[in-house]
Amino acid sequence: MLLGRRRLKLETERLSLRPPVHSDFNDWAALRLASREYLTPWEPIWAKDHLTRKSFTNRVYWAQRSVANGTAVPLFLFRRTDDMLVGAITLDNIRRGPAQAGTLGYWTGQAFARQGYMREAIGAVVHYAFTRLDLSRIEAACLPENAASRGLLESSGFKYEGVAQSYLQINGRWRTHVLYASLRSDRRGRTDAG
Repeated sequence: MLLGRRRLKLETERLSLRPPVHSDFNDWAALRLASREYLTPWEPIWAKDHLTRKSFTNRVYWAQRSVANGTAVPLFLFRRTDDMLVGAITLDNIRRGPAQAGTLGYWTGQAFARQGYMREAIGAVVHYAFTRLDLSRIEAACLPENAASRGLLESSGFKYEGVAQSYLQINGRWRTHVLYASLRSDRRGRTDAG
């Protein structure tokens, strides 16, 4: 992890994770566009300007402010062998005080799905959150029918905690989500959705 005057950067066996920069726009827009049908069932509806440079510029500035203010850690995932963008992960809604918690969100480009990249990224971000940010709890949510995301969270050490009705607007509708969490000192053992 590098902070301060140098940029935040996390490394895994196959990935480099860092906040987005302006020069990532073309790779990001191309990956999002190529993966649009794959991502649509699991994401909020994209704004009309979602794939524009202006929207991306706002995303970069938000990322910079969030990291500086300690409210979020938005990271792009780059394959180390060829610096190819494969997806993104964000530790957002970081709460201090008695909560010491954050919420995890992620997406992978369709061409890079089911290759273990996001499992590596989640491991790195959770480790960073517990050891460097001193968080105690990382939360994540996904649609009940998203078996791939549920399996990913469970194989990454997250435990099923329950259901949240009308949790997020996904693809234009309020959708119920299943909730998972990873705790810094987790002694709960395995928990499965019923």
